[in-house]
Amino acid sequence: MTIKSTFDEMMGPGGAGEGGYAEGPVRDAYGAVRHWLDAMSQRQVSAKRKEAETLFRRMGITFLVYGTGESTERLIPFDIIPRVITADEWTMIENGCLQRVRAINAFLSDIYHDQEIIAAGRIPSADVYANPRYRPEMIGIDIPGNTYIHITGIDLVRTAEREFYVLEDNLRNPSGVSYMLENREVMMRLFPQLFADNSIAPVTDYPANLLRNLQAVAPPGISRPTVALLTPGIFNSAYFEHVFLADEMGIELVEGQDLFVLDDQVFMRTTHGPVRVDVIYRRIDDNYLDPLAFIPDSLLGVPGLLSAYRAGGVTLANAIGTGVADDKAMYIHVPEMIRFYLGEEPILANVRTHDLRQADECAYVLDHLGELVVKEVGGAGGYGMLVGPAASRDEIECYRARILDDPANFIAQPTLALSTCPTFVDAGIAPRHVDLRPFVLSGTTQTVVPGGLTRVALGEGSLVVNTSQGGGTKDTWVLRDGAGAP
Repeated sequence: MTIKSTFDEMMGPGGAGEGGYAEGPVRDAYGAVRHWLDAMSQRQVSAKRKEAETLFRRMGITFLVYGTGESTERLIPFDIIPRVITADEWTMIENGCLQRVRAINAFLSDIYHDQEIIAAGRIPSADVYANPRYRPEMIGIDIPGNTYIHITGIDLVRTAEREFYVLEDNLRNPSGVSYMLENREVMMRLFPQLFADNSIAPVTDYPANLLRNLQAVAPPGISRPTVALLTPGIFNSAYFEHVFLADEMGIELVEGQDLFVLDDQVFMRTTHGPVRVDVIYRRIDDNYLDPLAFIPDSLLGVPGLLSAYRAGGVTLANAIGTGVADDKAMYIHVPEMIRFYLGEEPILANVRTHDLRQADECAYVLDHLGELVVKEVGGAGGYGMLVGPAASRDEIECYRARILDDPANFIAQPTLALSTCPTFVDAGIAPRHVDLRPFVLSGTTQTVVPGGLTRVALGEGSLVVNTSQGGGTKDTWVLRDGAGAP
């Protein structure tokens, strides 16, 4: 598959092709990186790549991949060439992400209280009430700080027009921040001089900022809140991240069996007796949180947790019910949320999205399946989607049957010409497609980590960057003003 008119983030027009890089103008932001690459021999590159892999293995940075006949734990491929973002570009990304999170949080508060956006006819009521992730149990509940989404990951892509677009919002259990932090740690170990010679915004304060935000939304009257991270356990795909973040924040990593509810408060079993837990950073989906309220045979959650939450005895991050704004059908309405709640125009635009619940949109998509990317509205991790230009005729026809069976379960988007970044491959340095997931923290304040997680599609021409689908990661540099030139 070839996508034309791709914007390469290092080279000017004509300097990059899928097979490699030619001589040509280097963009200012990449001046120092290109100078560094030119100064390294192939033997040095090979040695550093092997050293990086050794470091990742020692750190245990892995990802559990499902759907391959059996679950397999893999080392996430890491590319040592950083992705570079200028200070001006970052200011726009940061402001756009903050605006988006404020609007989505206001939407969540609204639909569980006054439902003004529905009454105003700005979003169809069925899009909320019929959404399987809408939780009537949350109606009328006031939560600390009115904060529903404490941790948000927003997936951005850059196109041939050099513009950044929002591809999707991750509001329930956004993952990947541990890889962002470890990528930076490995790069600083391998190339300390690069960081001495370049003015790069730090990312290492993320765990401290996350802990402060979680403590800030504890139930009222708690002066020294206890925070715990609730994990489904070692078989979860992001378990490494759960361990990493709990360790970095200095909090307990717990499973459902470690907690119990008494008098609408949550306690943790310890060798010294029960300890009250005030804030739970939960990495478990709503359905599994409380067997008394949701799936009865769940062994992952805590019986009575919803009751304690409703009574204000514990704070959950992210809040129950945030998933209603986390599917790809609701994504279509986020620009309208920004206009309705904030009275502003979106800083970051959505990707053009076809709503297959609309008969004319569905007919168009069915006629153009070979040109589009089609996704399940509740899908994640790159699973269950069709990339039309890369699909066989049989794959397209099988997907067509799935759409006809349940059109409301799908959305479609154009096959975007994602920007490319220089990446080490077997043949040398070549452009590969990338996306970006900045992380937004919300509590008493809102912050965006300067950089986020860059994911890279390692196959030539591939647009699938998901780590679960074989994609790799890069360190993401946000330059301070004026940085970048050699």
